[in-house]
Amino acid sequence: MKSMFTASAVLLALAAPALAAGDADKGEKEFRKCKACHMIQADDGEMIVKGGRTGPNLYGVIGRTAGSVEDFKYGDSIVAAGEAGLVWSEENIVPYVEDPKAFLAEQTGDSGARSKMTFKLPKGGEDVAAYLATFSAQ
Repeated sequence: MKSMFTASAVLLALAAPALAAGDADKGEKEFRKCKACHMIQADDGEMIVKGGRTGPNLYGVIGRTAGSVEDFKYGDSIVAAGEAGLVWSEENIVPYVEDPKAFLAEQTGDSGARSKMTFKLPKGGEDVAAYLATFSAQ
């Protein structure tokens, strides 16, 4: 009985991160709001989600240093955050999409930090993050 309880506790502990994560299928639908500015295009040129070019390509964003897509003109604040070590993860991309300006102000310690991304996604960020993670090496 004790080993059964221990095994159940271990399984629940291991499942907790998965239960807390977003839903990639919901994120695919939620991403429709994002594709006005962002595309998802594989390194080999395959267009996965045709979208705008106002924002950077989000292929491989999870695990990538913030502000580091070659040939994309980022704002100074996101570049500074990346230079300070900000690497996008499913966890930290959620508060960024909720309020990009506030996120960068917190990350950089500069209350005047700005983001070129003015769109805010108050709900569903964890689902979008889970969706974007499907296009990542991590």
